[in-house]
Amino acid sequence: MVSNTKTLMTKMFEKWSGEPTLSFDPLPQSGSYREYFRLKSKEKSALGVLNPDRKENIAFISFSKHFRKKGFDVPEIYDDNLDASIYLIQDLGDTTLYSFLSQVFKNGIFPKNLIDIYKQVVAILPRFQVLAGRDLDYSVCYPRSRFDKRSMMWDLNYFKYYFLKLARVSFDEQELEDDFQKFSDFLLTANCNYFLYRDFQSRNIMLFDGKPYFIDYQGGRKGALQYDLASLLYDAKADIPQHIREDLLYEYMKNLRMIIDFDEKEFLGYFWGYVLIRIMQAMGSYGFRGFYEKKEHFLKSIPYATANLDWILSHIQLPVNLPMLTGVLKSLVDSPKLKAIGGGQNRLKVIVNSFAYKRGIPSDYSGNGGGFVFDCRGILNPGRYEKYKNLTGNDAPVIDFFKTETNIDEFLENVYRVVDPSIENYISRKFTDLIVNFGCTGGQHRSVYCANAFANHLKSKFNTEVVLRHLALENE
Repeated sequence: MVSNTKTLMTKMFEKWSGEPTLSFDPLPQSGSYREYFRLKSKEKSALGVLNPDRKENIAFISFSKHFRKKGFDVPEIYDDNLDASIYLIQDLGDTTLYSFLSQVFKNGIFPKNLIDIYKQVVAILPRFQVLAGRDLDYSVCYPRSRFDKRSMMWDLNYFKYYFLKLARVSFDEQELEDDFQKFSDFLLTANCNYFLYRDFQSRNIMLFDGKPYFIDYQGGRKGALQYDLASLLYDAKADIPQHIREDLLYEYMKNLRMIIDFDEKEFLGYFWGYVLIRIMQAMGSYGFRGFYEKKEHFLKSIPYATANLDWILSHIQLPVNLPMLTGVLKSLVDSPKLKAIGGGQNRLKVIVNSFAYKRGIPSDYSGNGGGFVFDCRGILNPGRYEKYKNLTGNDAPVIDFFKTETNIDEFLENVYRVVDPSIENYISRKFTDLIVNFGCTGGQHRSVYCANAFANHLKSKFNTEVVLRHLALENE
């Protein structure tokens, strides 16, 4: 920042505070190109903002004054100098909802005090969208006054060129473009006459003075209600557990119903579409900042985004047929390259053991206790036959025996039905360890086959770290 800008910002602060400036400290750079500085005097502090985008500054200042007039908790504008691209705002501290979440969301437990904050936020959101948006001056919106067809196509093409292309995901350009057109046409059949905050996510909510404050709404415009809620609940790295997302979704609708009447089924039909376009917009940003600008921390959000896509593709059927787009999204979910991004941080490690009952059930050294133990002794034992006695469940003749002479695959299907829901639950709650044991008399045939099959099942279905051990064979 040139010294003249620092001088102007300091004079602005001293005029407002009536005190000399004691410190002038830059704040860490965020996802935007704006620069923030904390100015302090003996009794007061404020944030100075430098942003060369004049139209964006006008939108933020205008919206801030309007929202404060309506009684919403947003930063107060103390002064501005648009010709110098600077303005001075209320200092709301350093605690965002995301930073608080990162401190308290541990070991898969989303604590009650965090849920309570999110409930406050989803209660306030419809008031922003409906009440504050009624007489807002949309003429200052930047870059557009509506989240319209052009805005949606910008986002979808941002996703295509900065994520799909840079991640080297193959697709048919014309078929994908056709799906983008159909998808955006569908989304625009929703009521799009409400205030759309545009970037309503945990990093843009400050926790100050015991309540949430809202920032970074300068991209606001008219749009559908569902978009901002999708932004909040499917904020990638916040990684809110799915059952809590669903509770917050219905909490939002309960509060919305106090303001306007709406059809819940219709609302939800559009909601999932807006979740998808928001995720794609965010992934475009991760690609641009991460793949293109080489800012690695943006890439760390990708596994969370693909996990959200995986859940949606598995559980939600949109009322519009998008074959190419759906195929592209599924390829993202299944991509080994994208799964590797993030280095396995917080990945669930599943230890799969085969063991001999005569030597005892293996201990869980992770310190968590519990886990699963499956008794394979009800399956016909090939060890009773002379030709298999010196072989193990790793050997082809024994594998063929199990396939042709036993119901072992039916046994394993029942195992999958029991364990898979726990795997999904552990992943959603960010648990790090699980042990699954398969035992038979000698730990040589049946348990080895089952442990191998279960490990392969995990690798094909879940993004987990799998540690496979055959304990009885290791001790021979």
